[in-house]
Amino acid sequence: MKLSLYATMAALAFAAPAFASGDAAKGESDYKKCKACHAIVADDGTEIVKGGKTGPNLYGVIGRAVASTDFRYGDSILAVGATGAVWTEEMLATYVADPKGWLVEQTGDKGAKSKMSFKLTKGGEDMAAYLASVAPATN
Repeated sequence: MKLSLYATMAALAFAAPAFASGDAAKGESDYKKCKACHAIVADDGTEIVKGGKTGPNLYGVIGRAVASTDFRYGDSILAVGATGAVWTEEMLATYVADPKGWLVEQTGDKGAKSKMSFKLTKGGEDMAAYLASVAPATN
């Protein structure tokens, strides 16, 4: 009986997603690395985090279609957006760790380019959790 219980628990552990949820509070603290290029401005114009405009507004990015805001995106990320891809926390965490590598993987184009030159090699899941928390209220 114990053996089957342990076997079941082990199977469930391996079946769980490999991606752990991030810590939104840590992500909020780390956002200072992003605000040189990105602002977070609500749909009504409320400035949540003042930031640069060389990158797109990150308000509501989680759950939003890739490359779908009023911003001059590069061809590679526009190609990903054209597939109907929607940003998830996992996807964004992978993207910020290596934007060019992510675009190459998504498009299959070894010459894919990203305008995002910064890599967030640690804490991408925390940043994604924070950005998920900074979004329009769902009904």
